[in-house]
Amino acid sequence: MFDLGWTELLLIGIVALIVVGPKDLPGMFRTFGKMMARVRAMAKEFQRSMEDAADEAGVKDIASDLKNITSPKSMGIDAMKNMGSSLDLDPQQDEKLEKTKSEIAKVQEKHTADIAKKNALASKTIREFSDKSDKNKNEPKAKQKSKKNIGNKTK
Repeated sequence: MFDLGWTELLLIGIVALIVVGPKDLPGMFRTFGKMMARVRAMAKEFQRSMEDAADEAGVKDIASDLKNITSPKSMGIDAMKNMGSSLDLDPQQDEKLEKTKSEIAKVQEKHTADIAKKNALASKTIREFSDKSDKNKNEPKAKQKSKKNIGNKTK
């Protein structure tokens, strides 16, 4: 995570031993370890919730749509290459080529609109999740303050 080697850890341990003292050093390391475990747990929880929000918003669908849009078969590029390879285009081939081009344009417009809708939904879901997490962060503090005020009033 921080890319610390053994020499840096040894130096940190020596400085901690000098500053904190040998009696309090194990307790400090224990507290530091617990704190790091809490930070890691919160990071994992945040990552899981962001993945859940992305799944709800349809990010996988957007990725598959993008993959389909860029595939040559769905765009009809193979057909266009085959049509364009012959130098002498007769009127029927010209019509087929124009028809294929118009179909490609329609497919691209449809996928662009679908992706825009899914992006808007994903943004909305992420905003709602962020608002909820901000709200949840503020709630425990308010509860603690109210408990302190109740304790002061009874005394």
